[in-house]
Amino acid sequence: MKNIMVTGGSGQLASCIKDLEREVVGYNFLYVDYDELDISKEEEVIAFFQKKDISYCVNCAAYTAVDKAETEPNTARKVNEKGVKYLAESCKNYNAIFIHISTDFVFDGKQSTFYTEKDNTEPLSVYGSTKLNGEKVTASTIKEHFIIRTSWLYSEHGNNFLKTMLRLGQEKDELSIVCDQIGTPTYAKDLAEIILKIIIEDNKNFGVYHYSNEGVASWYDFAKAIFDISNIKINVLPIKQENYPMPAIRPCFSVLDKSKIKEVLKINIPYWRESLKKAISKI
Repeated sequence: MKNIMVTGGSGQLASCIKDLEREVVGYNFLYVDYDELDISKEEEVIAFFQKKDISYCVNCAAYTAVDKAETEPNTARKVNEKGVKYLAESCKNYNAIFIHISTDFVFDGKQSTFYTEKDNTEPLSVYGSTKLNGEKVTASTIKEHFIIRTSWLYSEHGNNFLKTMLRLGQEKDELSIVCDQIGTPTYAKDLAEIILKIIIEDNKNFGVYHYSNEGVASWYDFAKAIFDISNIKINVLPIKQENYPMPAIRPCFSVLDKSKIKEVLKINIPYWRESLKKAISKI
């Protein structure tokens, strides 16, 4: 039986993997969180790999407080750079395949066409920069890796935009939501299925991949869809991001091109609104 190590064990993506693991036969999943394993401490990572016979490490752990990272860059680097380095090194030394989750924030959002894996990266924030450095250290450390960039992740687990909107929809009569940041909402359970597919099929087409749900939306569109599907009556106003300043700059356009992953894995990707319906039905 192969041992699958999943970091960020209580986060929403790891929780979605946990929901699906019962469908997977012949694998033992080991979910670890900060209190069990601090990935920014090399000796802890090495000790974990020494004790367990790890076949795959799925790195869902990340410092994702985008705005807080602007004032806590060292903390972000510890997790998103150092932690990734130690995991990648241990995967190499103990013959494990490394699956690392990254982000659309590695792009500056200035192009008008969908971003492919070959497009130039130019992060605008500390968070984006640390995640890009995590990608670079992965690629330079271990050949047997998958880097999966995703965007606007949500699910019935953890804290995310979907759950925030559902809460605010019960508390307020009106909300103002940014309408000029364009991307694609991604249901974490759909991404979890892709990760498990890579493992189950023992895929060896290593490299960088993009995965989000199909379609294009603004945060305003996303919020409107949440309220419409949930039958929540609330007035949603579109505002420009310049009227809602945040410490970290976000890419204005970060729609990911999924052609590569669709071709390699032979998959059809669900439209974002259809996946949103599934997530809401589970809350």
